[in-house]
Amino acid sequence: MPSPSSVSPSSSSPSSRDRVVAELRAAGCVFAEDEAELILAAARTPDEVAALVARRVAGLPLELVVGWAEFRGLRVTVEPGVFVPRRRTEFLVEQALAQAPGATVVVDLCCGSGAVGAALAAALGRVELHAADIDPAAVRCARRNLAAAGGQVHTGDLFEALPGEVRGRVDILAANVPYVPSDEIGLLPAEARDHEPRAALDGGTDGLDVLRRVAAQAPRWLAPGGCVLVETSGQQARAAVDAFARAGLTTRLAFSGDLHAHVVIGVRP
Repeated sequence: MPSPSSVSPSSSSPSSRDRVVAELRAAGCVFAEDEAELILAAARTPDEVAALVARRVAGLPLELVVGWAEFRGLRVTVEPGVFVPRRRTEFLVEQALAQAPGATVVVDLCCGSGAVGAALAAALGRVELHAADIDPAAVRCARRNLAAAGGQVHTGDLFEALPGEVRGRVDILAANVPYVPSDEIGLLPAEARDHEPRAALDGGTDGLDVLRRVAAQAPRWLAPGGCVLVETSGQQARAAVDAFARAGLTTRLAFSGDLHAHVVIGVRP
């Protein structure tokens, strides 16, 4: 989310702001002051303030409370039941732009809200943009976020959702796949565990089921020199790199210490 300085000042009185901060702090919100500013900016009436605070106190992620998340400088709409874009995934976007700065055909697979596709389109300019997700709620949300970029959003399981004419033409294939091992879902923070779709989190026994499927099929969809990028964890990075290499991709691993993000990048020779 943005810092309060990037949000229009609320007209609420200091006393009402103090009450909101106190309620949020009592509920365990570490950044209660920042969250209060965002909630007050999103609400139009005192009743709306109370309703939003109640939702946050009940454990709903802040982004779902206010209806948007900041992602690489963009305000991305998020809705209940849709995966909230993480700031660490901005590193995936940065790596894609560095690898293919002249990309003209972009695919955002497992798109969720469409944040990755929107950020790539904003940086690249006019591109042919496709996004896909298996969850109809995510597809509806992504269509809102990608409309301005002219993005086409498709419903379906990975590559099955994409139109055939894209095959062999993709310059950037960004796939923010689920990669949490099934047995570790219960260890996630309640905000993710209780309020985000399991399909967007659960990557199977070792967390790499979907990643392996993407790696195996990506070469058929990439243009010569096109790249596929997938976020993973440090513990899974070696196995993820191996999966890309087995698919015949020229592979490297990128790491951001600031965002604690690992991105596997595979390039079609």
